[in-house]
Amino acid sequence: MPEVAIPLSLLAVVAIVGGGATALRLHHSLPTVIALSGGIVVAVALLEVLPEAIESIGDAHDAVPLVALGFLGFFLLERVLVLHHRDDPEEARAHSRVGVLGAMGLSLHTFTDGVGIGLAFSVNSETGLLVLLAVVGHGFADGLNTVSFVLSQSGDASRARRWLRIDALAPLAGATVGSLISVSETTLGYFLAVYAGFFLYMGATDLLPAAHAHEHDGDSATSWLRVGLTFAGFAVIYLITLAGHPG
Repeated sequence: MPEVAIPLSLLAVVAIVGGGATALRLHHSLPTVIALSGGIVVAVALLEVLPEAIESIGDAHDAVPLVALGFLGFFLLERVLVLHHRDDPEEARAHSRVGVLGAMGLSLHTFTDGVGIGLAFSVNSETGLLVLLAVVGHGFADGLNTVSFVLSQSGDASRARRWLRIDALAPLAGATVGSLISVSETTLGYFLAVYAGFFLYMGATDLLPAAHAHEHDGDSATSWLRVGLTFAGFAVIYLITLAGHPG
């Protein structure tokens, strides 16, 4: 059902816009939301995308190195483009084009997300919906990061909004491309394995650390709430997976 990927990718657009709008209005309480997103993204990678990739490829020994490739590939992209505020603010500002490069990198990332949605729906509706859920799950963080990154470099809200619009439309364009591509089941398995690596990196090294890095700054109840939301993200995906594979 690749044709449904395009309208459903609008959910990712909404999530990205929501994240960006939140970044423009709020500067606190975001880690609590990101804690849930991180749990969802990692769970989808481990419980659905990776098993589907192994099944499509036919050999776990061929699939797992591609997961590692996806993990390291996104790590390298993030390091090259200085994404997600990893550098100290003073160091980041020393890169004259870092704001533009960072926003471009995030937009390319969300475009790839859209391609993944389109290709996943060509496997089956269940895989497509779970990949969509993962994309929507970290789409909020993508919008948040895009706006926050541009603002940290230039302080220009209008520029941040412009890049947010580009970032938000990228998954829609990607889903259109992914829906038009015809690939074999094995080739699709290769792509899903790499994508599992992307998800693992984003969830385990970006979203979850961002959610839990400053727990000492808040009260104990808030800290445990974030832990509970992370587990809830896993639980929801696990239940969805069980429903899709009752045998």
